[in-house]
Amino acid sequence: MRTCRLCREAPRHGPPLPVEPRPIVQGTSRARICIASQAPGNRAYQSGVPFQDPSGRRLRDWLGLDEPAFYDPDLVAIVPMGACFPGHDAKGGDLPPRRECAETWRAPLLAGLPNLELILLIGQYAQAWHLGRQPGGLTGTVARWREIFSQDGRPRLLPLPHPSWRNTPWLRKHPWFEAELLPVLRAEVGRLAEEVAREPSR
Repeated sequence: MRTCRLCREAPRHGPPLPVEPRPIVQGTSRARICIASQAPGNRAYQSGVPFQDPSGRRLRDWLGLDEPAFYDPDLVAIVPMGACFPGHDAKGGDLPPRRECAETWRAPLLAGLPNLELILLIGQYAQAWHLGRQPGGLTGTVARWREIFSQDGRPRLLPLPHPSWRNTPWLRKHPWFEAELLPVLRAEVGRLAEEVAREPSR
């Protein structure tokens, strides 16, 4: 995948990727947690490291993980809906993830992560892919987190808003997210981190 140039050289949805492809993913077959995010931002595109920004700090706080644990590929896989920075729109915001990426790579990438126990669906694109279109948009989907998280089967799914600081008003408007969802998330992530730490090979 790291050598893929499909959306630059043979795009199927719209014009070519406006920047040089630089797919950014993380994970090994041991990973227990998958962060199904949107697409790398410009800072990640420049550094090659995902979530090294204020959004990443907020996300690590939500998870209760420090940087070494967050960037441990045996614990956390980071598999965005689009693996490359998609470029900016006319207003300076990030464009949506390239559709070619998920169509081509999502199934084989997830198949290569057989030990996943938890997939965090960050934002509307990941939620639509894994859950289908849900009533009420992102807010309605995240509000149904208990129902989604308690469904049978593995890995379990948990929808989250994007940790961008632009979503601070959303968090203030929905205090149940921090009061009710985050304690469950941190407990589950902590359990999985302890499980990985106890593996004999580590």
